Amino acid sequence: MVKDKYQGVLDLGQKFNIQNGDVKVDGDKLHVSGTAATPWEKDQMWDAIKAAGGENPSDIVADIKVADSSIYAKHTVASGESLSKIAKHYYGDAMKYNSIFQANTSILSNPDVIQPGQELVIPNL
Repeated sequence: MVKDKYQGVLDLGQKFNIQNGDVKVDGDKLHVSGTAATPWEKDQMWDAIKAAGGENPSDIVADIKVADSSIYAKHTVASGESLSKIAKHYYGDAMKYNSIFQANTSILSNPDVIQPGQELVIPNL
C-alpha cells in the first residue's frame, strides 16, 4: 500500500532516468535511493514525495544523490519559449533570465533569440 501511495514519485524517477535506482518495501516503510542527473531533478523528486506524504513523511526513506551539482538543470528549448519563461519555470522569477543567458553565451548571442532544440544550461544561483 505504501508503494501505491508514492507511485507518482516512482514514475517521476523513471521519467528522469534516475541512475542506480532502488525501491524496497520494509514493513510499512518505502525505501528509495538513486542518483538524479541535476539538483533540479532531485528537487522535483522531493516535491513529489512531500505532495504524496506531507512535509515530513514518516513512511518513506529517500536517499537521492546528484550526479552533477555544477549546474542546476539542463533544458531543451521548446517552440514558443523565451529565457524569461524558462527562468520562471526553474527559479520562479522571470527576471532571472539574464543568469541563464550568461551561462549560455557560447551558444546564445542575444537573450531575445533562442531556438527550439537548443540545450541550455540552467545555472545554480
